[in-house]
Amino acid sequence: MDFAPYLAGLAAGAGLIIAIGAQNAFVLRQGVQRHYIGSVVAVCILADISLILLGVAGMGLAVQQHPGLLQWLRYAGAAFLVTYGAMAARRAWQGESGLQPAGDGALSRGRVMAACLAFTLLNPHVYLDTVVLLGSLSTHYQGDERWVFAAGACTASVAWFLSLGYGARLLLPVFRSPLAWRVFDVAIALFMLTLAVLLVCQPVG
Repeated sequence: MDFAPYLAGLAAGAGLIIAIGAQNAFVLRQGVQRHYIGSVVAVCILADISLILLGVAGMGLAVQQHPGLLQWLRYAGAAFLVTYGAMAARRAWQGESGLQPAGDGALSRGRVMAACLAFTLLNPHVYLDTVVLLGSLSTHYQGDERWVFAAGACTASVAWFLSLGYGARLLLPVFRSPLAWRVFDVAIALFMLTLAVLLVCQPVG
């Protein structure tokens, strides 16, 4: 078996997925909190794999032919990022610790999953990276090799989100301090608001 398509998919997937983004910041925060992190990681992985497989199956061309969908996602995603950024700013202002036990101000599993899906599916760049770009790169291979390429890209997604979600616990000693959470939430708020501005001001595609 030729492993070149697999390695190419692994490298391409890693290059696109391992980047600072709103979704990764959300996963990191949930990982530090140890709050439904298994479910969060599973949602991110399943969404990525589904979009990668759709791209390899040929949906990338369909997305390119309907730019209106990406534009709608662009503004919906910006609105969501502003809302989440405002929530982070409020946490920082009020000095809420991120290590609250479940039931003491912690979000329910349903709300955490809804937020995770919003970070994942309301970002038009997710579709450009997975469905369009990876789907386009897969066309360099024929037959089964396209799916070997897809397997490599999917492996990168699985490895990244598992590492990010469960590796975040290494930061727990730092985040036992309420001040550390305040600084983190200020950074999250600024990051989300900056992403929202960039999403609105920069064209998608």
